[in-house]
Formats: sequence, structure tokens, C-alpha cells
Amino acid sequence: MNKKAIPVAIVGLLALGLIAYWIFGRDDASGLVVLHGNVDLRQVDLPFNDAERIAEVLVEEGSIVKAGQVLARLDTGRLLPRVQQAQARAAAQAELLRKLRNGARPEEIAQARAAVNAAEAEAANARSQFDRLRGISDESKGRAVSPQDLEAGATAARMSEAQAENARKALELTLAGPRKEDIDQAKAQLDAAEADLALLKRQLADAELVSPTDGVVRNRLMEPGELATPQRPVFSIAITHPKWVRAYASEVDLSRIKVGAPATITTDGTAGSPLQGTVGFISSSAEFTPKTVQTEELRTSLVYEVRVFVQDEEDRLRLGMPASVTIDPSAPVQAPAQAQAGGAT
Repeated sequence: MNKKAIPVAIVGLLALGLIAYWIFGRDDASGLVVLHGNVDLRQVDLPFNDAERIAEVLVEEGSIVKAGQVLARLDTGRLLPRVQQAQARAAAQAELLRKLRNGARPEEIAQARAAVNAAEAEAANARSQFDRLRGISDESKGRAVSPQDLEAGATAARMSEAQAENARKALELTLAGPRKEDIDQAKAQLDAAEADLALLKRQLADAELVSPTDGVVRNRLMEPGELATPQRPVFSIAITHPKWVRAYASEVDLSRIKVGAPATITTDGTAGSPLQGTVGFISSSAEFTPKTVQTEELRTSLVYEVRVFVQDEEDRLRLGMPASVTIDPSAPVQAPAQAQAGGAT
């Protein structure tokens, strides 16, 4: 064997060993843990709540959107008349309830009193006429007034008295006002009309598709003129905060990583200005299901998911971007909001 080849082979083995050491994230000299993974973030699909033709689509793919920004609108040509009709119906019912609660006006009470006075005067006149006819009949012993006239006079007197009593009862009802049951019924009908109006107003508001969060439009999935439904998203929005690097640690490194530990994140484009982050989530189970019986060597080769939440105010990281994470196990453990939000999804 060539003696000159032995040193070359040794150098090659040492180089391979250093490369393997770097890949598996071990740095014995510094005690740092280096993990490798990809940038990840959440996204939300946005459909309309109702089925209608799309009138406007206001943003393009790649647009930065803010929470509350209108992204698209539905055609409201058929919905607006229904809202106006419901408003008129609710207003009419409200006036009816107000009328019942206010009771009779003074003029109506005065009118009812006048009707009582007129009916009582008519009854008194009818009684007077009947008494006169009866007196003549008694004086003439029935010869001056026929029995038919006498009976007609008695009937007229009774009818006038009944009409006067009816007018008195009408006055009592006017003074008492509407029944409580009638007011409650009118109130219930007003509540129903207002509920219908509120539903239509909610549908009118839902005709505008609003971004629920700050983010970036990843996909524009529908165009004006298409029929939107609750099952068909119009946009896919990537949420720009929080962002995290989904990396994987071996079982050996797992014991050196704690939730809340500070970390440094670098990518190919940010090597000169690394980003800061915090370990927010460590999986409690291996990424791949282990077998029932394993050797000690096989157990140490299993990997566990680690999420490192990144402070990326300048929005430099993109979904899926490869990234390296450096964690100092000796650094003080923090408890930032990112760590609290690092639950598995």
C-alpha cells in the first residue's frame, strides 16, 4: 500500500467527520445546538358566507393586506331592496307599538264622551216619547193610541238605551287603553321584524369579504362574475405573524433544548444579519412512529419537531425557505408570547 495515501485518507476521514458533525447539529467546542429546517406560517382560506355573483375582486396575488381590509364584494342588487323592505316593515310595527303604548288621544276621549252624551240624549228623548204615548193611551183607555204605536215607542226607547249603554262601554274601553296582551303581541311582532332586518343587514355586511388578519395574498382563486359559495374560497391568505422555523432535533439534542430558549436563525439571504427567535414548541413524540422493540442505537436516531418562532419585522422570510437555527442551551430561558402561542397545529 502506498504510504503517501495513508495521510490523505486520514485527512479525508476527518473532513467527513466534521461535515457529519455539522449536519447533525453538534458543536462540542461551543456547546451550541444547530438545527436545520424550513420557514413555516399559518394560512387562512377566505370564502363568502352567502351564495351570490362576485361583483369586485380588489387585490392581486402577492398583495400585502391588513386586518379589516375589504378584499372582494358580492353583487347586492337583489339584497338591497329586501333590506329596505324590512326597514319599512320594522318602522311600521314600531309605530303601531308606540300607538298602543300611548293609548287614546285626548281628542278620541272627548269624541267618545260626546258619543255617550248624544246616545243618552237620544235615549232620554225616546223614553219621553214612549211615556207621552203611554200617558195618552191611559187617558183615552187605548182609543187615541194604537197598540202598535205603543209597542213601537217602547221598542225605540229600549234601543236608544242600549245604544247609550254601548257608548258608555266604548268610553270605558277608550279610557282603559289597549290590553296588555295586545301590546305584548305588537312587541313580539316588532322583535321579529327587527330580527329579520338584522339578518339582512348581516348579509349585506357579509357581501364584503374582509381580511381577518394582516397577511399576504397567496392565491386569488375566483374572479368577478363567478358564483361564490361558502364552500369555495376566494383567497388564500398567508399570515405573516407569527412565523416559525420547523426544525428537527435528535433525541440526544432534545435534552439540551428548552421551550423559551433564545435562538438565532439564518438563511442563505440573511447570513450576514441573522434573525432572533425563541423556541416555542417541542414535540412530545417522534416524527416517525417507532417500532415496539428497538435497540438503543435506533432510539437515538429518531427526530422530534421543534418550532422556533422568529422576530421578522422586516418580513424577510418566506414560506418554505430553508433555515438554520442555532440554540445556546446555556442561555437563560425566556417566556415570550411566541412561546405561549407555539401549540401544535
